[in-house]
Amino acid sequence: MPKFFVNQNQIENNNIYIKGQDVKHIKTVLRCKIDEEIEICNKETLENYICIIKELKEEYIKCKIKDRIEQASEPKTKVTIFQGLPKADKMELIIQKSVELGVYEIVPVQMERCIVKLNSKDEVKKIQRWQKIAEVAAKQSGRNIIPNVNNVKKISEICNLVSKYDILLVAYENEKENTLKNEIKKLLKKEDKDLKIGIIIGPEGGISTKEIEMLNNSNIRSVTLGNRILRTETVALNVLSIIMYELE
Repeated sequence: MPKFFVNQNQIENNNIYIKGQDVKHIKTVLRCKIDEEIEICNKETLENYICIIKELKEEYIKCKIKDRIEQASEPKTKVTIFQGLPKADKMELIIQKSVELGVYEIVPVQMERCIVKLNSKDEVKKIQRWQKIAEVAAKQSGRNIIPNVNNVKKISEICNLVSKYDILLVAYENEKENTLKNEIKKLLKKEDKDLKIGIIIGPEGGISTKEIEMLNNSNIRSVTLGNRILRTETVALNVLSIIMYELE
């Protein structure tokens, strides 16, 4: 069943009014008709509804709430991926699959070995496109939130965020002893299950020694993901799968 997101001000009594680009998508792509059912989520309250389409107008679609449903699709563990900017369309794949796997937030990071360099104009366009990809993936996978794709940050800015997370880790190919498994074991001992975890991932060329030193000096621990070197677009998916399996 198709899923859409609305704000609180789009809900009136027992009716929900869908507006914007979703109107065209429902009418021309999905070809929905009067009396068909769709699922709608209130972005502000995270309430989910099964709704029946009652009006198909040019400016809006009016839906009547049929049922309120319980949907436990959101993980209690909030994982933020700090992704070093990769080449080409790899970031789109990372965002799409990370949203499907339950990521809470994605932060693009400009690192020394990033081949991609975004100016302010390009950054705005990229963020808008990446956010749209996150939205589509959230709808497809039945999420109750649309994970935010943040503005591009630098390594130095990430170092100032340590206190906001229960743990902040960096995946580093030259780390040989400390594993992600070790760090997860420590988290499992905590009574609070609503954990906030941050994972820093380098671009194709990896993370420089200078950057690793800066991160480690800020109490951000390096972890190894095993004996094989993974592509940058594989790391986020690997890490998220492990964390969600162990902590959810």
